[in-house]
Amino acid sequence: MGWLTSNPILPELFVTKILGVFLLLIAAIQVIKPLGWPGLKRRADAWKLVAGVVVVTFASVILTALFQGF
Repeated sequence: MGWLTSNPILPELFVTKILGVFLLLIAAIQVIKPLGWPGLKRRADAWKLVAGVVVVTFASVILTALFQGF
C-alpha cells in the first residue's frame, strides 16, 4: 500500500476509477434488467448512467488538476 500513499494524486485517481467501474456495472445491470428507479424504468435509459460516469470522471479530473498545487 506504500505506492498508493507515496504520490498524493493516486488516491483521487483510485477513487475515481472505483466509482467509474461501479457506475458502469450499474449501467450494465440496467441493460440486462431495468432497475425501476425514477428515470430508469426502461433498458434504453442506461445512457443516463453512462452520462453520469462521464460527468463524475470529468469533475474529478478537473478538481484534481485545480488542487494539484496545494
